[in-house]
Amino acid sequence: MLKGVTRLSSRVHKLDPRCFLHTGTQAPQSIAVHADNQVPVERPRTISRTNESDPAQHGEQHEGQHYGIPLQDLKTVFPHGLPPRFVMQVKTFGEACLMVRKPALELLHYLKNTNFAHPAVRYVLYGERGTGKTLSLCHVIHFCAKHGWLILHIPDAHLWVKNCQELLRSTYNKQRFDQPLEASTWLKNFKITNESFLSQIKVQEKYVWNKRESTEKGSPLGEVVQQGITRVKNATDAVGIVLKEVKRQSSSGLFHLLVAVDGVNALWGRTTLKREDKSPIAPEELALIYNLRKMTRNDWEGFDALDPFLPILVSNYNLKEFESCIHYYLENNWLQHEKAPTEEGKKELLFLSNANPTQLERLCAYI
Repeated sequence: MLKGVTRLSSRVHKLDPRCFLHTGTQAPQSIAVHADNQVPVERPRTISRTNESDPAQHGEQHEGQHYGIPLQDLKTVFPHGLPPRFVMQVKTFGEACLMVRKPALELLHYLKNTNFAHPAVRYVLYGERGTGKTLSLCHVIHFCAKHGWLILHIPDAHLWVKNCQELLRSTYNKQRFDQPLEASTWLKNFKITNESFLSQIKVQEKYVWNKRESTEKGSPLGEVVQQGITRVKNATDAVGIVLKEVKRQSSSGLFHLLVAVDGVNALWGRTTLKREDKSPIAPEELALIYNLRKMTRNDWEGFDALDPFLPILVSNYNLKEFESCIHYYLENNWLQHEKAPTEEGKKELLFLSNANPTQLERLCAYI
């Protein structure tokens, strides 16, 4: 087993098809109206926010509160991986805030107390659709990035098995297919997130790209990444080399490695890709999927390939989280209906959304 590696995955679909998984307060002003003289007054703002922006310092006292991610961190830590509607909120609110929730706190506790002399531990975030598994994963990724981990983030493995823009026969193994555009895009984002590591990590083998180009043993890993970005045809092979090198070298103790895969079930599900004769392509025939599967270090199917793992349930909002979310939306004018702050309005939103974070956000966007 690898040492110094943590694997996180999220959003593994069950057959039903719900989601199942594999790893001082300040706020903008809210206005209330006094019943006697109709003078606007500030509402208490102790529920929806915390000033503690370092995920390493988050604890039970912060549960249900929103913390701000500096916009610069957003650019470097999350060049990809954030849900589209969350990105829309960031643009609308002019800030990026994640709610501190129990599943992320539980996982952060495990990571802070990891013994890197022991084999790698797999953590599986699971729960129904829309409960916030991806954002809980992002909370943990932010923690690892802020504290010097190398981040190997696959924001949606389904994108590698569906509607691929271009398929080419692998030059390394004719039994597999390359996905150069998807690979090149991933390498660009990997470079943004892990820029400081690319000159520190030296490749332990010589890699020959063609008759004229090669990456010598001892060269910086950044040369491999750049090769895949500038020579898109080589991008899939470059991804495979990156995965192999960081997996091999993470056990040296020079760096901690986080492998975070959202939609990990795609590694063993069906693809929508077909050959020229219209016959389906199996996921293991895709070089990207083949190499990513090897990061699980087992060769049997489905959840068994992730066993043993520690499951962490991500549920719908509890009442404290629901109340905090409503306050946050009111503060940012995402929720503007006059009855929204009332007990009657909150009860109706709770009923209609069933406290599901995604459903609540969609409801509030139109009220």
